[in-house]
Amino acid sequence: MGAQESDSAQQEREGPHAVDIHVGGRLRQRRVGVGMTQERLARIIGITFQQVQKYERGTNRIVASRLYELARALGVTVDYFFEDMPDGEAKRFDCPATAGPELPTLMAERETLVLVRAYHRILNQDVRRRLIDLVKSLGPS
Repeated sequence: MGAQESDSAQQEREGPHAVDIHVGGRLRQRRVGVGMTQERLARIIGITFQQVQKYERGTNRIVASRLYELARALGVTVDYFFEDMPDGEAKRFDCPATAGPELPTLMAERETLVLVRAYHRILNQDVRRRLIDLVKSLGPS
């Protein structure tokens, strides 16, 4: 049995790899953040929206060339998808993208999108920083 077959069989037994889940979460975060639907992103890069769904869940791995296309379509570098990745070997269910429902759920809410879009329209970096400090101070410690 070859290495690829072994990886495939192992993924079926254990579920998605933590790195794939993290990259998929970052993909969803960026897509939602720029207000793009799965259908539109799929059309731009020439795949089905179901494939985008699988990428976002981490159930399908994204090959390098496709990751490059996704980055270009979303206006980020490929590095973006790996930001905030835990150091060392990523363990299953041990990455920020899977730490509870917070990020994916929050990024899908209308209020969050309105807030993120309004924030990105603020051009003055000082004002942005002060806004973040204000919002942090309003929440529980």
